[in-house]
Amino acid sequence: MTEADRDDRRPAYAVVADSLRARILAGELKPGSRLPIDADLRAEFGVGQSTVREAIRTLASENLVHSVRGASGGTFVSTPSLGRISAHVEAGVTLLASAEAVTVDQLMEVRQLTEVPAAGAAAFRRTEEHLAELRATIHEPTADVSVEMHMAHQEFHRILLRAAGNPLLELVTVPVFGVLGSRFSRDMAPPGVWPAVDDDHIEIYEAVAARDSLTAMTLMRRHLDQLDDIYKQMDLLRRPT
Repeated sequence: MTEADRDDRRPAYAVVADSLRARILAGELKPGSRLPIDADLRAEFGVGQSTVREAIRTLASENLVHSVRGASGGTFVSTPSLGRISAHVEAGVTLLASAEAVTVDQLMEVRQLTEVPAAGAAAFRRTEEHLAELRATIHEPTADVSVEMHMAHQEFHRILLRAAGNPLLELVTVPVFGVLGSRFSRDMAPPGVWPAVDDDHIEIYEAVAARDSLTAMTLMRRHLDQLDDIYKQMDLLRRPT
């Protein structure tokens, strides 16, 4: 590929990054493998060193590659990490929400589509370790609002997703938690909300512990319906009158 072959409407580094990204996603360049050295990439694409470096920086910003210094260093394809990918997804969803391109209804719809079946799957697949982790997040119902309590509420849902045994459920849903948490202050919630959340979590936990899949799904659907109403109320409060 030479400069003459390249689409003039796109930066050269973007073309190089697109080609390398396609190879990574197709599995031609596997996690842990080393990318060709700069000289080989310059020769292959007919570009300069600064173009190759900018392409590598682009892929690094997407957590697809990372660089290692030293005699045995270079640029390597990153090994997938659920946490890193989730953070990347959350950043994108946050931008959409900030631009009002994603509504509260749409965010909560994602949670309904993932967390209701996840609760059912968790009832079948949960381990004793999952149950212990869920119990640790449950507070006695109280009207007092604290950072710890709010974080524990979110952690309950994360653990339940993990107990469902499908990491993609967690990848899709956890970023939505982050967006809702950053968009709405816990202090904006109507009185009595958080004790009700604690009650719901206790009931869901009991259904999961009893391996009662249908009840766990029913309770989670009801719980998310109530949260949907709460977030809508908070959304109205944060909008200018």
